[in-house]
Amino acid sequence: MPRAVERLAGMQAQWAPAPYVGLWSRLEGFRRETLERALRRGTVLLLSTPDYALFGAALDVAPPAWVTPASQETAARVIGPLRGFAAEPRTRAEIEEWLEREHGIGIKGPNGVWYALRLQGRIVHSAESSSWKGPRRPSFVAVDCPEIDPERARAELVRRYLAAFGPATRGEIGKWSGMRVRDFARSLEGLRTFGDEQGRELYDVPRGRIPPGDTVAPVRFLPKWDNTLLDRTRLLPEEYRGAVVRSNADVEQTFLVDGLVAGTWRFKDERLTTSPFAPLPREARRELQEEAARLATWLR
Repeated sequence: MPRAVERLAGMQAQWAPAPYVGLWSRLEGFRRETLERALRRGTVLLLSTPDYALFGAALDVAPPAWVTPASQETAARVIGPLRGFAAEPRTRAEIEEWLEREHGIGIKGPNGVWYALRLQGRIVHSAESSSWKGPRRPSFVAVDCPEIDPERARAELVRRYLAAFGPATRGEIGKWSGMRVRDFARSLEGLRTFGDEQGRELYDVPRGRIPPGDTVAPVRFLPKWDNTLLDRTRLLPEEYRGAVVRSNADVEQTFLVDGLVAGTWRFKDERLTTSPFAPLPREARRELQEEAARLATWLR
């Protein structure tokens, strides 16, 4: 199971059940407890522990915009002691109280210092907070991460992204990773390149498998914020974008028919319902009903 998460270069986990459904759609015989035995989750992404260290080293060059230099300086003063305090799971309230008591640092209000502490200290959601029905007050714990050369980490991150979602443009790599093109430009050397219908240059790993254009993709159910829809315009027809990606950046649960988003789904009161955006061919309707029945049985 961790290997599957690594092949996807991490999974969206902002909504706790999302990676469970995402893995169910991708792995034969997947069981919830398999993931819960291995959980290490950040605020948004589910990663294996080795990948957390790798991606952290790569992305130190590109902190989120709300993590200001002042926030980073504040966090740097207490990272060592904080990692010791967070060796055991701690709630955010406990960490805030400890910072105020021991170091006179208040972080209530804007999240800049909080996320600087999380990023620099390699502090993630605890496994207990990341389960299907986690506690209402999540806890956080420091993860041991080896030192990794940042340039090597960025090169590996680019290759992992392309192995999961390539071929892709420089812009798509940058949008997915949050890095500027100049941060990873050297990592593109030696990669396979293509040209698409718009004349853009696409990059891919040297032996990336590209199925024939007439390959039929099976019906698949995707959870909220599934990785494949974050920046994959080729899977989400433009006429359906407004029904899938909301104004607050929320992303609906969707299903794919022949590799394209064809509707949304919901599970409520032990019942799974689908809402196609357009009439489906008879064979696609049958396959959708069968897959929906399988997922509903698994969710109950």
